[in-house]
Amino acid sequence: MDFHCHLDLYPGAKAVSEEAALRNEFTWLVTTSPRAYEATSKVLGHVPRVLITPGLHPELVERRADELPQLLKQMEWTAAVGEVGIDGSYRFKSSLPAQRQVFDAVVSHSRELGGKVLSIHSRGAVREVLPILLKYPGFGTAVLHWFTGTVAEMETAYKMGCWFSMGPAAFTSAAGRALAARLPRDRVVPESDGPFAQENGVPVQPWSMGRTAQLFAQHWECTELEALITLNANGQRLLRAMGWTS
Repeated sequence: MDFHCHLDLYPGAKAVSEEAALRNEFTWLVTTSPRAYEATSKVLGHVPRVLITPGLHPELVERRADELPQLLKQMEWTAAVGEVGIDGSYRFKSSLPAQRQVFDAVVSHSRELGGKVLSIHSRGAVREVLPILLKYPGFGTAVLHWFTGTVAEMETAYKMGCWFSMGPAAFTSAAGRALAARLPRDRVVPESDGPFAQENGVPVQPWSMGRTAQLFAQHWECTELEALITLNANGQRLLRAMGWTS
């Protein structure tokens, strides 16, 4: 399983997607904009066991905020949404007001639609993201992708019902490894975030769940099989929340 992957952006995306369909029970293809969602759905929409969802990546908000109405419309057709969120990096500081507006609108609309599962980008912006989620009870389920906040923020998010999707690239830094060891084991699901995320200079592949389990096992002080069983059980629970059937 892979709960956050940019399948459409790999070189040879069609072949990679078909390989993922063979290897994975489920792959969540998050898109970066409403236009990308439409284009990707046409090209890869036939691939089995791949869920394609509409999104508006916070890094693109400054240039594509005008696509928000299109995103809100697309949300009506899917059980999940992603990638959305807020990026607090200095590079995107100028677009923070627009990012807040877009994310607020997405979470609000998710509640209006009865609740969706959201794959959320929160780099340097957990303090921006969580209050918006609290503002709209009934918005659905938040999956904080590649979480890099503090332990205190993680604990707050957990109490709010948030999930966490993590992949091999999250273990490349000491801070990432320390945080991974503290993640609540009942709310962690595997992701690749490929092809952007890399391990040893190579893009992480969508079928990296085994590697993710191996890395978690080292920090959870359990066997690889136990970590794999935990990730799989969590994934099955989240898929039920999404109403997913392959």
